Parts: sequence; C-alpha cells; structure tokens
Amino acid sequence: MDAAAGAEPRRPALGSLGLPYLIAAATVPLALLVLLGALVVSRGAVGTPTAIGRMAPDFTVADLDGNALRLADLRGRPVIVNFWASWCGPCVEEFPLLRGAAAAHADDGLAVVGIVFRDRSEAARDFMARNGATWPAAMDPGERVAGDYGILGAPETYFIGRDGTIVARQIGQISATSLNEKLAAIIEE
Repeated sequence: MDAAAGAEPRRPALGSLGLPYLIAAATVPLALLVLLGALVVSRGAVGTPTAIGRMAPDFTVADLDGNALRLADLRGRPVIVNFWASWCGPCVEEFPLLRGAAAAHADDGLAVVGIVFRDRSEAARDFMARNGATWPAAMDPGERVAGDYGILGAPETYFIGRDGTIVARQIGQISATSLNEKLAAIIEE
C-alpha cells in the first residue's frame, strides 16, 4: 500500500497564497457582515409595514389592569408607542424622559403607550407604579405587536402622528434631544 495515497493533500502555506487571495479572504466575511447589518437596519425601511410615512400597524391589547387598549382609538392624537421591559437598563434610564414628555405635552393630547417586551406582568406593574407612570402599559402575548412592528429588542419607540402614520422610530435608548425632535414632528403637524 502506498503511504502517500492515504495522506491528506498538502495545503499551501498562508504566506504563499498571494496578497490578492489574502485580501479577498479578509474582505468577504466583512462584506457579509455589512450586508447582514444593512438587512437588520432595513427592517424599518421603505416598503415595510413600519416604514416612516406608513400607517402604524393597529393593535388591540389588554393593559396591565385588563382594560382594552387599541391604537386606532388614539387617532387624532400624537402617540408614542414604547416597547420596554423592567429588566432593561436603557429602558429604566429613558423612563424619566418619557414621563416628562407625557406631562409637558398633556395639553397637546400626547398619548404614551407602553408595550411590555419579554417581561412578566408583575415586574412591569411594579416598575410602572414605582416610577410614577401616567400612561397604560400592556403585555404582548406571543409578541404579536412586537412582530408587527419589527422590534429587535427593548427599548424601541415609535412616534405616530395624529393621522396614524409613523413619523419617526428610535431603536435603542432615546436621548432628550432626540425625544424633543421627534415629539415636535408629531405634535406640531
């Protein structure tokens, strides 16, 4: 039996592959990552149900007290729909900003709706009470609403105009500056 027949084929040394091959080998995975990132970001792009300028997907959920909460009932008012969780650090940090906005724009008819994302109702109820929430929060059984809105994770916030169209979206924690800009767009329309 020939010993060379059972041996694995010899592979060229990395240094002997040549610069063009090494560049291609390094850039192809990077290009794939960029494409994947673009795909994730594009979930809110034109043509998707939650694209800026499209009607916000309607939903009916039960708030933490068991009352029906329907987005369509808020038509005619500017609306913030905030997907959050009590365990989410950025959600905790942005909460005072949302509370301040709700108070400052109550006369403008601003409605804030919290959709609890991957959390327990007891934890959400405790968080809302402890932090002085003045708006309803609702559980999202089966994450149907989160799915309709293409939620990637908490927090995510949608700003919906009086006519029911999506005016802005915030992925991740919102800053005071960004909140004020997005609020102006839905309140002054």
